Amino acid sequence: MIALVVSVQVEPGSRSDFLAAIEANAHASFNDEPGCLYFDVVCDQKDDHHFFFYELYADEAAVEAHRAAPHFKVWREAAAAYVVPGSQVNCLADQLFHHA
Repeated sequence: MIALVVSVQVEPGSRSDFLAAIEANAHASFNDEPGCLYFDVVCDQKDDHHFFFYELYADEAAVEAHRAAPHFKVWREAAAAYVVPGSQVNCLADQLFHHA
């Protein structure tokens, strides 16, 4: 399995619009993509404009399907409007184990 961990800083005054956009993307990713196993969005306790996404995909093909999904294009447009330029950091990693 492949984990995608993303860190983003949101523009001041854009928090609610950003949350609506990422919630729609996370919902569509999890519900419409069979290879998307988790899509969690969390907020830094010390900075309410700093967010992390933890996404888990079955394999590389699932990651590519995610990037090709129609809702991902909508998300990228929203990210361009609400995320501080240059702040997004993506990390693709192999999941080693999980405790539920």
